[in-house]
Amino acid sequence: MQDRFYRDWIKGQDLTCFTVQVEETDLFIAADKNLKEEARNSVEKHRYSLKSYIERDSCFLDSLEPVKIDLRAPSIVKEMAYAASLAGVGPMAAVAGAFSDFVAKDLKPLTENIIVENGGDIYIKTTSSKTVAIYAGNSILSGRIGLKIKAQDMPCGVCTSSGKVGHSLSFGKADAVTVIAKSAVLADAFATAVGNMVKSSSDIENTIDCYSMIREILGIIIIIDDKIAFCGNIEIVKI
Repeated sequence: MQDRFYRDWIKGQDLTCFTVQVEETDLFIAADKNLKEEARNSVEKHRYSLKSYIERDSCFLDSLEPVKIDLRAPSIVKEMAYAASLAGVGPMAAVAGAFSDFVAKDLKPLTENIIVENGGDIYIKTTSSKTVAIYAGNSILSGRIGLKIKAQDMPCGVCTSSGKVGHSLSFGKADAVTVIAKSAVLADAFATAVGNMVKSSSDIENTIDCYSMIREILGIIIIIDDKIAFCGNIEIVKI
């Protein structure tokens, strides 16, 4: 299991924090109270739905491009396929964000504040502003800047892709590409798509231009070496 050292950065004094791990799914959750049992039940339910569908349609697991799905597919499959179709990536590029979204959705009736992090991909809905630190590998900017998210801009998803860090597939070379979107499943899919385009610092401007006008994207941050670029109605803060 990958070391989740960045979870030590999370300041949750005002919320109850706990983790839930079911096979490959490893979540860090902050809520008004400990909902570990309910969260585990949610993870198991959605993992069963996803795995059962993949057994019938292996293309969903392996494709690096959007795929057509059965109209009777479970909700998590439909959301992943939809996000992938908008971003132009394979549906599994959105799996981490999808679990953040769906577990949060199941827990929301039980807590006013909810943050679900899954491998650095985050769903967030809180009554006060929060700052999300950005980990960018060996870049000098890593852990030194954050994204301030106001309560009125939630719920939203904040997801990061990297061509240098982690096990997720990326064809780019950015230290970090963070996308803020209306949901984590969308942010996850678009983080992969944007990250795939950034192979050097010379690609940053064109990439920003390509994705800045997409309605579902609220903001983008790209870090490569000592360079950073961003777009959207977002607030970058020092940490």
